[in-house]
Amino acid sequence: MSLTEETELAPRLRELLEGLPEDRLPITYQQLAEALGLAPPGTIRRVAGALETLMEEDAAAGRPMIAALVVSRRGDLPRQGFFDRAVVLGRFPVEPQRHAEAYRVEYREAVALRGTTAG
Repeated sequence: MSLTEETELAPRLRELLEGLPEDRLPITYQQLAEALGLAPPGTIRRVAGALETLMEEDAAAGRPMIAALVVSRRGDLPRQGFFDRAVVLGRFPVEPQRHAEAYRVEYREAVALRGTTAG
């Protein structure tokens, strides 16, 4: 994905995530790609790249990372790239065994913040 595409897709992702009803959260990468009308190939990669942009924006602003609202269809956690980026951004502990709990806290904070900014 080009940097231009990431910067164009990231605000659309944020708007969609902020506007989703809480009972539709978390959302999968695939559901997010479909909601944005992205066509293959590389839809998940493009979504993941734009989510990393949002993570960087949120970390820089000291906000909960809205990207925590997106999970893999194989479980109830985001893909590994989310955790890798969260560690690099200094938001998650380095120890992988602590990632799931850090994620659960981040998810709750992102839902709570979204509720105050949505609408």
